Parts: sequence; C-alpha cells; structure tokens
Amino acid sequence: MRHCVRIKAGWRDPMTVLGGWPDTPYTLGLISGGDGRWSWLARLPDRTETLESGDGRDPFEVLAALLGESGQGGEGPFSGGVAGLASYSLASRIEPLDLGASPDWPDLVLMRFPAVLAFDHGARAVWAIGRGESAPLAREAAERAASWLGDDQAIAFEGVLAPAVTADDPLAFEAAVEDVRARIADGEIFQANIARRWTGRLNPGAGPFDLFARLVAQSPAPYAAWLRLPGRAIVSNSPEQFVAVTLDGAGRRVSTRPIKGTAPRGATLALDEVEKQKLAASAKDRAENLMIVDLMRNDLARVCAPGSVETPQLFRLETFANVHHLVSTVTGRLRADASAADLLRATFPPGSITGAPKVQAMKVISELEPPRGPFFGAIFWAGFDGAFDSSVLIRTTAFVEDPQGWRFEARAGGGITADSVPHAERLETEDKISAILSALTEPLA
Repeated sequence: MRHCVRIKAGWRDPMTVLGGWPDTPYTLGLISGGDGRWSWLARLPDRTETLESGDGRDPFEVLAALLGESGQGGEGPFSGGVAGLASYSLASRIEPLDLGASPDWPDLVLMRFPAVLAFDHGARAVWAIGRGESAPLAREAAERAASWLGDDQAIAFEGVLAPAVTADDPLAFEAAVEDVRARIADGEIFQANIARRWTGRLNPGAGPFDLFARLVAQSPAPYAAWLRLPGRAIVSNSPEQFVAVTLDGAGRRVSTRPIKGTAPRGATLALDEVEKQKLAASAKDRAENLMIVDLMRNDLARVCAPGSVETPQLFRLETFANVHHLVSTVTGRLRADASAADLLRATFPPGSITGAPKVQAMKVISELEPPRGPFFGAIFWAGFDGAFDSSVLIRTTAFVEDPQGWRFEARAGGGITADSVPHAERLETEDKISAILSALTEPLA
C-alpha cells in the first residue's frame, strides 16, 4: 500500500456520516471529543483476521504481515492501515498467564483499511484517503471513501435504550478491595485494578449505535470509539490514550498518557473546585499514578532507544463530563529495529488497568473477576506509514447479538492500594459508569 491519494471535501459531521451505516460489519469510528483535532471513519476492509483463544498464530506477526512495508504518509495522523481490537486476554499470549477466554470475544480482531475518511475539526475539512499498490488503485480507494459522505443517517431511537441495568453485588466488590489490600500488606503486589460489571438488554428497536451517539453528544471523550463486528459491537467513551507513535523529523516518538486518580464532578462550580483541589492534593491518588508511570517507563524501555524514556508531565489534572482525573505523560524514541507491533507486544495490556508488579497483578485480577473479554484491552490503529495510536477500553460497553436482541455488559474499576477504602472505591466505580447508565436508562433529550 505504498501509494496514497487524498481528495479534499467540504465539512460533514463524522457522527452524521457514521450514522448512515450503523449495522455494517467491520466498521470503525474514532471520534475525538473535546479539543481533539482529528476523527476517522473506515469501513469495507480488504482483509480481516480474527484470532480466537485457540489460534496458535503469533498475533503480532499477523499484525506486522498485514501492514507490510511502510508507505508514504497522508493527510492527518491516520491515513490508512490496520485497525484492531485487542481483548484483555491477548496478554496470555505475551506472558505465561491463564486469564480465561471470553465465550463471546476473540483475543484479537484486525482489519486492513485501504480507504479512510479523516475529519479535520480545526480546519473544518474532510479528507478521503485511499491506498493502493499503484496510483490508480489508490485513487479508486479514495473515491470510494469520498462516496461514503453521501450516505443518509439512520433515524435515532428516542426512547429509553435499556429497561433495566443490573449491577454486580456491591458488597462483593468491597470484599475484593479488602482482599487486594491484604495482598498488598503481605507484599504480594503494590497495586491492582479491579472492576465491577453492569449487564442488561436493549429495548426492541434500539441498537448499540444509539448508545454511542448519545455518549458522544452528552459526554464527549477524546478517545471515543465505535467498532461494529458481525453480531458484536464495542461502544467506548474512553478518556485514556494507551500508547502512540508519531512521526517527526527526529524519528518515531512514542508516548503514553496513563490515568490514575479520580474524583467526581461537583454539583456547583464551588463544589467542583473543591473536588479538583482534593484530587490534586491526594497523596493516595498521586502514589497510585506514580506506580503506573514507573511501570509504563519500564514497558517503553523494552522497545525505545536507551536513555530516551522521559516523564515530561506528572499528575496533570484533567476534567471530563462526570469526573476529574490525574494524567501523566511518558515519552521515548522507538528503536530503529522496532515496529508498532513490537511496541504493542512490549506494553500490552495497559498498566493503568492492571497494577504493579504487572504480571502478578494480572494473576490477582484473574482470581477476583470473570474473564474480561474486551474490557481494559485496547482499540488501536497502525498506519501504513509507521504511525500508531491506541486507547484503553475503559468507559466501554460491549454488545452481543442473540435471538432475543442485543445484550450488553459494561465494567468500571479502580486502582486499589494500601490506602484504599472499600466503600469509597465502590462509589468511584459508580462515578465512572454514571454517563453510560444515564445514556442507557434515560430517553433522548
């Protein structure tokens, strides 16, 4: 895919375009809410690969083979390449772990897109980008992408999406927090991220895309993602970047922005400011964040040039629709002999949703939670030009279609440390899941 053709078009809202094909399998939407500059839509991949738990192939070699040789860049960071879903269970292929297989979700789904739509929110322009082994094939792919802009948006479901949402036993979660605290006191681990589940079914006539559209409108997030697979869908309203590779004059810059530390939004401006100040001053939350920063520094060092890994930002306070977070940044320079697939192998799963030490924390999590499936894995894209980006699958709902319609599951968790208070940790999960629950259980405004 060494040739690239770009066709500029007038502005269209990406959600309006994506809403024209909510039921098309192997469709991807990456919507940058807030101050994000770029959003991307892709459909009709020319190759797909699905690796179930029993598939013996090396997933990272499969990814590298789909990408092939690097080609020229295009307009915007992502100008065609391979996008995918890495379920949490993919970690069992990296470390000697038995994390359990989800009955509904594979370890890895890969889709190679020779055509994408890139939406430049800053310039209010859309680029239809096509890739091919020849210039005519690349132009054909770009024209195909441009044609998607004329699709009509489906009619939105206006009622309540889900008649009921059932949460796991809150007292069982608090007991799990105490279990983790005991393991920390015994010296087994320093931190583990454990989660609760919410489950339910959509009302007849409602679909997963209805939830995605409501979340993007009501609580925009920088890494919102829509992934439609045959009989499956992922709706993610994630605020968290996992790992990224950007191309600049000095080579390939790697970055990760782990989130650790959460406080609810206040009901008034004054109360909101109090919550922000409490979070910024919280020794517990800063320690929780710093442990994951150290973990991510170690992970990046596996594939970055010696001495290039740095932490330019610690404990930055960022505000989202329902919560405040502490966010840190770790950067490095990818080694000349390392690829995006190598980076994913070295860092997956995200340290912010496992704990420290990472492998032992995952063992603890597997004892306390059912198999996570896609939750706390990643959605990612790997460009034909060597660029890469990924998000952590938090604030995420996973949908499975069966004869009765669409059933769903959502999870929310938190990092447990020696200073964690079980009841407070439970309330934090409820703050994190609140936007999803509101979008599911309240009619369209």
